[in-house]
Amino acid sequence: MIDNLSLPELVAQMFVVRASGCLFDHQIRYPEWEPTASKLRYYLENLGVGGVILVGGSAAELALRSHQLQSWAKFPLLLAADIEEGVGQRFAGATWFGPPMAIAEVARHDSGKADRYAEQMGAVTAIEARAIGLNWILAPVVDVNNNPDNPVINVRAFGETPEIVGKLAAAFIRGAGEHPVLTTAKHFPGHGDTAVDSHLELPVLPHSPARLTEVELPPFVEAIAAGVDAVMSAHLLIPAWDAECPATLSRKILIGKLREELGFEGLIVTDALVMGAIANKYGANEAAVLAAEAGADVLLMPLDPEGAILAVCEAVTQGRLHISQIKESVKRIWSAKAKVGLLVKEKEKAVDSTSIKSIDLSLLATPDARATAADILRDSLKFGGNLPLQVAKPAENQLLRNLIVVDDVLGCEFLGNHTPAIALPEQFGYELQLIDDRTGAIADNTGAEHFSPTLLQIFIRGNCFRGSAGLTEAAQDWFKKLLKTGELQAVLIYGSPYVLEQFLPHLPPSIPYVFCFGQMPAAQSLVLEVLFGIDGTGNA
Repeated sequence: MIDNLSLPELVAQMFVVRASGCLFDHQIRYPEWEPTASKLRYYLENLGVGGVILVGGSAAELALRSHQLQSWAKFPLLLAADIEEGVGQRFAGATWFGPPMAIAEVARHDSGKADRYAEQMGAVTAIEARAIGLNWILAPVVDVNNNPDNPVINVRAFGETPEIVGKLAAAFIRGAGEHPVLTTAKHFPGHGDTAVDSHLELPVLPHSPARLTEVELPPFVEAIAAGVDAVMSAHLLIPAWDAECPATLSRKILIGKLREELGFEGLIVTDALVMGAIANKYGANEAAVLAAEAGADVLLMPLDPEGAILAVCEAVTQGRLHISQIKESVKRIWSAKAKVGLLVKEKEKAVDSTSIKSIDLSLLATPDARATAADILRDSLKFGGNLPLQVAKPAENQLLRNLIVVDDVLGCEFLGNHTPAIALPEQFGYELQLIDDRTGAIADNTGAEHFSPTLLQIFIRGNCFRGSAGLTEAAQDWFKKLLKTGELQAVLIYGSPYVLEQFLPHLPPSIPYVFCFGQMPAAQSLVLEVLFGIDGTGNA
């Protein structure tokens, strides 16, 4: 069948385009990256692209969306999502797990339980992905986050040592592998020891070959041994292996290291080609050509899909790329599609497992799945000081203040008047004050003339495009001020454990603190139950 495809059809199979998970054009949030329905249908129906990566919308909506996309497609699609923390991380209503580093915290005390959690997390993610039409999980992250200043990996990693990362990632892969989905180890050869966000610029990993072999590579070796289906490249410059080309564009790394040295035979997929580390220097279309030359099978998120497809076709006709290499990539892609139940037939609608009849929303957020997610968060909590907090009636002219600091309030989807971080303190008489790191000087945000016993809640973790994973200026300033004035009653931190580590040396031992890796409403409930001594049913 592959021999009967035209060159543009072959090349198009190598591309995965980004699209909104929402059904309607007016819901598109990132128009630069997410095409309208008519443009997307053109990519699928006329160009025959190989897959779509989806972001946004509810899980129920995505079930309809996935069916819609398959019905448009010239060839059955790989439908992917960055669901490192479960389907609910991206698609509302499904199970949302805490970040993988929460399981690494469990492993400090009980490695067997951590392995079971990672395997259950993989299985639940796979089951729920299939239930809404997804067949490609862009997880697990197998980077070793041994740099606390890492702005892009951070708590997305399974830990800080190659041993724990490899063990837990392999467990996740085993759990997901019981179901017809693809898994992805990322970001090869290791994005953990960087302090630069590759979404913005190109990081450099300056280590020796011996160090790379000792720390960065072992988790990938374990993931491959566990049967991972794909490996995603990192947009990193690694001078010890290739002083000129980033890993995504380096044949020495993708073929020499990953294929030949590690023996990986599955799909090699690039990280998003729109990311600044690649696009800023090489240009969107040329980056796609260079990645294909380097040995990538799947070219993820080109800024201009049609232009990138034409550029790769021109590279073949000009002799830069050999048609046999393109065909080998397409063979791997179609083998992956066959594994997840997609029967690829040339120029006709295929029989596949993505029909509307296969959608089963009853598989989403089951009591067992949600209980497992809650258990992981509960078992990875860190807390201290005088707990539970005894809330006394404030003196005259005082108020109880619930001060919440968020690194990006406009991009925050886990806070609202109904969510526990706001609603539960309100029941104890706390008044909300919400601070964004960009809201200005602390003097402009004091909010009250009188002494205010304050509950300080901080939501900070590594996030793409932020360029930082550490304490924001607003969080530091408020912490220092509240300590100085004696207003600080308790500190609650959601997200990065490295933020907690920055606070603890300065926190008086009597002041209670609670830390949770998760930021979602379920995490907020757990933290506040510990703080106020609530038994989980709302009773103190």
